[in-house]
Amino acid sequence: MSEQREDRTEAVGPELLGRMIDRHGPALRLYAGQLCDCPDDVVQDALVELARCQVAPRHPLAWLYRAVRFRAMSARRSAKRRKRYETESARQRPASVTDPGAVDAQPVTAALESLPTRQREVVVAHIWGGLTFDQIGRLVGTSASTAHRRFKAALSAIREKLVQSCPEKS
Repeated sequence: MSEQREDRTEAVGPELLGRMIDRHGPALRLYAGQLCDCPDDVVQDALVELARCQVAPRHPLAWLYRAVRFRAMSARRSAKRRKRYETESARQRPASVTDPGAVDAQPVTAALESLPTRQREVVVAHIWGGLTFDQIGRLVGTSASTAHRRFKAALSAIREKLVQSCPEKS
């Protein structure tokens, strides 16, 4: 309990909430989306809980990621119980790419989706969330080196899948 008190600073106010939503909302949603099929609800619930805090966490971003993770995992378990045999809904993708030099995101998205959850959440938290491996380790309950190994393994797996899906130029 004393550890929680030491980890608290200023009061939660509209400025802090607005800043967290503006700067980190999309990354939090993406992170939650890797763990469950209701990322908007999960992120909203975590933000509501942050707003209800009498005193803000010392590291509100790490606190939010942890809150989002717990809620997402809970939502995933609930959905599994309710809809055991229902398939996950297709993710929304852009209708078309107008820039001929643009990269097709579909193979990358498919490669990311094919990763084990533990690797995928580390990739999303690091690349889109901007979390360090130390923060990710605390978030998922492992060491920073384990988080880093998962990240490297995930990138190797993605690279391998992309090389397989790209035809060689002759």
